[in-house]
This record gives sequence, structure tokens and C-alpha cells, in this order.
Amino acid sequence: MPPAQDTLGAICKTVLERITPKPEEREKIEGLAKALEKKVAKAAEHFGVKATVRLEGSVAKDTWLSGEPDIDIFMRLPPNMPRSALGEVALKIARKATEGAKQVERFAEHPYLEAFLDEVRVNIVPCYKTQSGEWLSATDRTPYHTDYVKRHLKPEMRGEVRLLKKFMKGIGVYGAEIKVGGFSGYLCELLVIHYGSFLNVLEAFAQPKQRMVVDIEKHYKGREDELPLLFNEPLVMIDPVDMGRNVASAVQPQKFYTFVAAARAFLEKPSLKFFYPPETAPLTVEKLKETLKKRGSAMLFIVFGEVDAVPDILWGQLYKSQRSLAKLLETTDFALLRHAVWSDEEKLNVLIFELESRQLSPLKRHLGPPLDKLEDSRKFLAKHVASPETVSGPYIEGGRWTVEIKRKYTDAVSLLGEKLKDGGRNAGVAKKIAQALSRGFKILVNEEIAETYAENIEFAKFLTDFLQGKPKWL
Repeated sequence: MPPAQDTLGAICKTVLERITPKPEEREKIEGLAKALEKKVAKAAEHFGVKATVRLEGSVAKDTWLSGEPDIDIFMRLPPNMPRSALGEVALKIARKATEGAKQVERFAEHPYLEAFLDEVRVNIVPCYKTQSGEWLSATDRTPYHTDYVKRHLKPEMRGEVRLLKKFMKGIGVYGAEIKVGGFSGYLCELLVIHYGSFLNVLEAFAQPKQRMVVDIEKHYKGREDELPLLFNEPLVMIDPVDMGRNVASAVQPQKFYTFVAAARAFLEKPSLKFFYPPETAPLTVEKLKETLKKRGSAMLFIVFGEVDAVPDILWGQLYKSQRSLAKLLETTDFALLRHAVWSDEEKLNVLIFELESRQLSPLKRHLGPPLDKLEDSRKFLAKHVASPETVSGPYIEGGRWTVEIKRKYTDAVSLLGEKLKDGGRNAGVAKKIAQALSRGFKILVNEEIAETYAENIEFAKFLTDFLQGKPKWL
């Protein structure tokens, strides 16, 4: 039965009151943004760089959430500046403009600076001052995105965007950075522009469909059949200012499907917990040990230290390494239940693999070719008849040659230990992660993780959530 509209309405009203910036907060953020624009312009002048400085992002579009402002200042630089110098020049200007503040170098397509002023996160990002469609870097589109949203997002829709963002944050699918692989703020704005409201967006996603395509500006009108050839992601939002780009390309399938499931669940049974999930209370160390023992699976933790990479590069490399090692375990016949990765982005990184069992039988059955494949059969027999690895056979079963052979690896820890001892590049481990692993790592099994768990509260929360496996809104 559909929920009473007043329940939905009451929840949305409560959340909107909390997340809409109050006048004094708005004044502070807008003042900070203006002051920063001036400082960046002055710093650019100091270094003799011709730059057009603009406020972009959610503050410029008035779609930011109370208590969570991000100030995005863009430097539009001359198109004749070499690409290799863009990031370097921008970082120099940004560092001078935010002297004395905590600074973190970030990386998207090129480096940019994140700084913290008055406890507010600010991003100072370079781009080229180009004409629409003549992009030299991915960030060149941003000023055009801002202008598009300001033209098309009606004032009453700003609250709808805020609700959508808060909902996505609550269910863990907000943010296009590599670590999250979710929905960007711009994508949220476009969804509200297209569907008209927060609840309309949820209704649209709650419908059962394999794939969603939105083309607000009808760039592909009459050519819709071309879209699957150009974009293969489950969610496609054609960029209104660049028809060759999918705004939703960063959205990982899992995040897309999580949003679909959460939209359905919220519409059926609305609750504040979608917006404000309960804080995770980590299991005690004793409870953790007991939980791992009860599961009966083999939880393997590859624990290693600092990786020499900015956070955005770090996460890309961690995910690549995680996928490669998962594939290694599976192709060596280990039954992988789940895998995950955690990092504090500084001194501690953990790759997690949960297997049905750490050990495999020393023997495996290996199917050869059917008897009617003469040449393949000859090769198979030549290889296995006198091989020391052959324990039984070759014999005929179901019309094909079959052997039982010794496994090279029967212990998952031994397999990973051997493949990673030189960093693991041959096993598909990403370069920066391999460098960190070659400096040292530990493979811990089940309760052996207890010490690391006890020393790091954020990791403890992550592992508690991983073991539970269930979304907080369910």
C-alpha cells in the first residue's frame, strides 16, 4: 500500500528545514567565497598569470546543504598555456591564495588544491577559458554547467535538489570521486530539472528497468538508437552542454542499483533514516572475534602502510588492485564471497577478501577435449599421460578425456603471499600499491585483524558494517 502523502510530505519538510542554509550561514559562506575569489585573482596577478576567477559549484547555484558547504573557485586560464603546466601553475596560485590554511593536493584530470578556511572546505580548480564545445580539459565545461543550471533550475527546485543530495548522502551514493563512484551534484541538479522534484526523481528510478537514458536537450532526437552504441552505462544523462558526454559515467552500477532499491524502499515506507542513517557502533573486539568465528568463512586482510599518491589516485589504484587479486583468487579456484577495500588515505590500507574456505583440496578434476576432437585429444594425452602432476587418468568420462591433477596452490594465504612478495605487479596490482607492498605487508586471517581493528575506530566501523552487510535503511 502506498504511504500516506502527509508522511512523505512531513519527512521531506523536516529534512528540508534542517538542510536549507539559514541567512547568517549563507552570509558567512557567500562572504568567504567572495573574499577567496579576490585572493585567487590577486595571487594569479602576483605570478603574472591572466586568469578569470569564478565561483562555481553548489554555492554558486544555491543548492548546497547547511553545515556542508563546499566552495569551488575556478581559475579560467588562457588556452595557449601548455597542458603540462596547467596543474603546476594553478597549484602555485592556489597555495598562495590560501596561505596558512590546511592544504591537500587533489587530482581529477589534473591536480587542484583543496584547502580549509574557517573550517570550510574550498577547492581551487584550474580550467581553460574555452568556447563551448572546444574543450581542452574536462573541467572547462564547469562554468557552462553552472550557467545552464542557473538558467533552468527554478528557485523552488533548489530545495528539491537539496533533498535529493541529502537522500543520496544518507544511502552512500553521493559523490562522483573515485572513492565513492556515485552521483555528482551536477547530476542531481539535472535530474531535478528533468523530473521536476525530489519525489518525481525517486518515482522514476523506482520503476523496474535495466537502463535509464535522459536527454534533456534532445540532442539525439530521432537518433535514439545510436545511444546504446555511444554509452553502455546503466544510467545515461546526456550533458546538456556537451552531447558527447554522459554526466552519469562516474556512477558505478552498484551505486545506481543501490539508489533504485533505496528509492523503492523510501516510497513504500518513508523514514528519516534514509537521510540520517544511524551512526555505526563498532563491535567490541571480543564480539568481533566471536562473529568471525561463527561465520565459518575465511576473512583475509592484506594490511599495508602509506601509499605515495594523492587520495583520488590512491583509490583508483586500490580498486584496481582489489579487482586483480579477486580475479587471481577466483581463477585459482577459491570461492570468493565478497571483497572490499578500506583506507585512511594516510598510513593504513586494508584489502579484504572473504572466502568460503582458506584451504582447497590438493586435487582437482580437469576436463579435457571431447573424443571427436582428434588433434586436441592427442595434445591433451601427450601433456598429461606421463606428467608428475597427474594423480589419476587420463580416463574417459562423458565422452571426453579427464584427469585429476595436483593443485599448485591449496592455501589462499600462501598464494597471496607468494604473488605479493615482489609487490604483485605480475598479479595485476597497480604500480603505487605494488611499491607500498614491496616495502612490507601482512596477511591476517579472521581474528588476527583484532589488533588493527582495536587501534582504528574508522576501520572498526567499516568492518562492522561490512560484516553486517545490510544497508542501514533496510
